[in-house]
This record gives sequence, C-alpha cells and structure tokens, in this order.
Amino acid sequence: MVLAPMADVTDPAFRRIIAKYGKPDVMWTEFVSADGLFRGGGGGYQGLVKDLAYSEAERPIVAQFFTGIPEMMRKAAALAVELGFDGVDINMGCPDKGIVKSGAGAHLLRHPKLAQEIVLAAKEGAGALPVSVKTRIGWSRDELETLLPVLLETDPAVITIHARTRDEMSAVPARWEHVKRAVEIRNQSGRETLIFGNGDVASIQDAVEKATLSGCDGVMLGRAIFGNPWLFADSRRNLLNTTEIWPTPEVKLPEEILPEEKLKVLLEHTCLYGEILPHKAFAIMKKHFKAYVSGWDGAKELRMKLMAANNAREFAAILENSVATTTATGGAQ
Repeated sequence: MVLAPMADVTDPAFRRIIAKYGKPDVMWTEFVSADGLFRGGGGGYQGLVKDLAYSEAERPIVAQFFTGIPEMMRKAAALAVELGFDGVDINMGCPDKGIVKSGAGAHLLRHPKLAQEIVLAAKEGAGALPVSVKTRIGWSRDELETLLPVLLETDPAVITIHARTRDEMSAVPARWEHVKRAVEIRNQSGRETLIFGNGDVASIQDAVEKATLSGCDGVMLGRAIFGNPWLFADSRRNLLNTTEIWPTPEVKLPEEILPEEKLKVLLEHTCLYGEILPHKAFAIMKKHFKAYVSGWDGAKELRMKLMAANNAREFAAILENSVATTTATGGAQ
C-alpha cells in the first residue's frame, strides 16, 4: 500500500504529516523535472531540489522524475543516490500537455524504444537503487500487449499501471481489468517485476479488494489521501485481518477522527507548510482546506474564512480560534 506522487499535493510538508498519522508502506515524492534540474541553470536546480526534501520518518521514499532525455534521467537518478533516496521512479503517464510537449510523461507511451532507453539510463545512474516506472495502459487505447513487454525487457523493480489511457485523463472510471491483464503479461514473460495498480482507489479496504481481484503486488493510492492523512493507518489491520495498527500513539483509524482533530492536524499541516516550504505560494495549501473542513455543521462557513487567509500566520489565527472553540464546546461548530 503506497502513496502516489501528486504535484503540489504530496509535498514535503504533507508527507511528514502522513508519516506521522498513517504511514504507507512506501512514499513517493512529487514528480520533479530532470531537465529543470540539469538544463535550467543553477537557479532551476536550487528551486527544484527543494521539492526533493524529505525526513527520515518518510522512509522508504522514492524520488520520481520526468524527462524525455535519457542522459537527464541518468543524472537525476545519480542525484537520488546522492540525496539518499530508497528508489527512483520514472513518470511515463502524466497527461499534462506541457509535459507531453517536452517529450516526457505520457509522450513516452508513443515512443516505447525511447522509454526503454530512459529506464536503462535511470538504472545506470541509480546503481544499486531499485528503479520503477509509473505509466498508463496506452495513449488513446489499450496498448498493454505491446507496451508492457517493452518495459519488462528493462527489468524495472516495479511498474505501476494507472488503469486509464492518456486521452481519458481522469474523466472515466479506472478499469482494473487492465491491471489484471498486466499481471498476466508479467507472469507470461517470466520477469520478476512487481505490478502495482492505480486509479480510483477510495480506501484501504477498496485497495485490498482490487488487489485480490487483479492479483497485483501492490496498490498506489492518490486522491483518497486528500484531507485524510490517516488513510493508511489501518492498512496492516485490513491486510492481516487482525486488530493491529501502526504502533505510534498518534495513529487512529480514519473513522475514529473527530472534526476537532481534523482541524488540529490541518493547523499542524499548514504551519509545517509555511515552515519548510516558504518558497511556495500559500494558495497551493488552500486546495487541502475543503478536504479537511467538510462534513459537519458550520464547516462551510469556517472554510470560507480560511480561504480568505493570505498566509500561514493569518490562517493559524483563524484556525486556532476555531480549535479552541470546538474543544471548549465539545464539538465542531
């Protein structure tokens, strides 16, 4: 059960919160441009390398990069070694027009030989670190039968299959029968690459069910983490069919989280964002507000106040007052 890389979402601040309240088996960073690191000059490097910051609590953690140039991927993988990461992942599925135009992300779905070269370059730069790939089932149609064998020839440690095409973006339901087929193709190849599934996974229980039906080796959860850093807290309990949970005092199961606890963690998350990501716009943090602050009387009104904050300090003043009020009254207002 692993955390998906999501731009401007799974940043260092949010990952630290997730590691504290419900740590997954493996974490991924946001995707980082290898071209920006090594072709954009010193300023580009200094800015982007901050997105690769991580804490020891987040281990094992994988650095994800995107590029259409093998040499840039080799350098990025070598940087991951230098920074002490536990693995390197290659983004071959991002549908963003700008990234595709640059020759990276989902562009590689149309150029399988180049995709091979990039994986091999990553393995050269990564040395002993495992190299993985996150991709889609095809550009405009299912192309697993031709695409996956080409990737498997490079022996990556993991291939994560997002069960949609590039053209489908996220506009249609993920079709997990394609993940099942990917597992079958892997088995027929005789390779040892692990197959992870990704797309429309709502909870750990949903992930367990999808893994059981598809036969995949792991599940990558993304949007379900919004406002719910406790998402992975019950992964051991569900997988092992026991009452065991992660052995830290902060951890609670998602259904046990009260509104006032959500507000306290949101405050902690926001303060951490301001502390370790001062170079990023505060507006990026606001995308989390609706996810955290919803589902109880007065949540909408509080959310509107929070959205008006211009920085972490103003936000903290509003939320601290709300937390104090809810604690004093014994419930969210």
